[in-house]
Amino acid sequence: MSNFGNQVQFEVYQTMTQPDPDRLPVSYEEWEARAREVLEDGPFYYVAGGAGGEETMKDNLQSFTRWKIVPRMLKNVENRDLNVELFGKRYDSPLLQAPIGVQSIIHEGGELASARASAALNIPYIASSASTRTMEEVAGVMGEAPKWFQLYWNKDPEVTASFVRRAEASGYDAIVVTLDTPMMAWREKDLKNVYLPFLIGEGVGNYFTDPVFRSRLGAPPEEDPAQAVMHWTKTFGNPGLTWEHLLFLREHTDLPILLKGILHPDDAKKALDFGVDGIIVSNHGGRQVDGAVSSLDALPPIVEAVGKELPVLMDGGIRRGADVIKALSLGAKAVLVGRPCMYGLAVAGEQGVHEVLRNLLADTDITLALCGCSSIAELNESILQASKG
Repeated sequence: MSNFGNQVQFEVYQTMTQPDPDRLPVSYEEWEARAREVLEDGPFYYVAGGAGGEETMKDNLQSFTRWKIVPRMLKNVENRDLNVELFGKRYDSPLLQAPIGVQSIIHEGGELASARASAALNIPYIASSASTRTMEEVAGVMGEAPKWFQLYWNKDPEVTASFVRRAEASGYDAIVVTLDTPMMAWREKDLKNVYLPFLIGEGVGNYFTDPVFRSRLGAPPEEDPAQAVMHWTKTFGNPGLTWEHLLFLREHTDLPILLKGILHPDDAKKALDFGVDGIIVSNHGGRQVDGAVSSLDALPPIVEAVGKELPVLMDGGIRRGADVIKALSLGAKAVLVGRPCMYGLAVAGEQGVHEVLRNLLADTDITLALCGCSSIAELNESILQASKG
């Protein structure tokens, strides 16, 4: 990964004499604008929208402006190392592609295109329970590249256990349990557009192919998809979950278990008590609780609460290399990238996702060097200053 950012810059500047007027965007804002051009209202706002008045979604971005980087000079940063270690494995960078379901509404390549892009850069892809393509198909296009599986806890415990067994058999390296979606939030844009893709058979690939889920149906989904969708609506999510349910999950897997959706330090301590392996600080991209604390603001107290006992990752608002550096300096071991990848997918399929991730990696590498650090391990709060504004 040494000098990766400079290499990417040089590749771009080499086209100066004959720039392609149709070349892909560089900035996040242009990716989003281009995605808006190609997507209809329903799919676009399903990705771009948030809960309620979208205060949380906006604050996820604004919270990064409340921290300023204070670069250090005369450091030897000629060679950089972006490697991180998580659960005994070395990863090439601190980036992971966040779990996002129903990608088929964004581009015909859907989850398989996103997974291929991650694999090409050796960036872990977190496959969603709510994918249109199955976890086995996703694993099949990724080969030996790193991949994690995100679990929505079903009301039917045997479906939950079946998903975990399938993930293990498919070679996934970790289970990411999303806690903040026991039910879907009040999302005004989706309600305005009368848009919930699951009801038209998108995002249910893992369910319709699951042997336990299928055994609960009166007829196979291929024969009666409407009945299968209705059964899905009755069992998706589980508002009755408690901490004790985590013991059930541990009975069914030896893979590392991460809890995604932790925002309170006391919940982080509870996670320690119940023997989980990692925490992902996240407010679901502002899609669940309007007015919730931003992920970045929640990060330092949680890092302090668990100390060195658990790795803490962060999801929410990562748009540029400076965002990555700030989150890592505040204690995150790695960060998840969500909406930018979906805008890349909408604009150019696999190539778009690859370009978004490659540019973010390059930006992170260059920003790391300009801060005066040559490795991710050197980052800490000493290079940050709280904004006085």
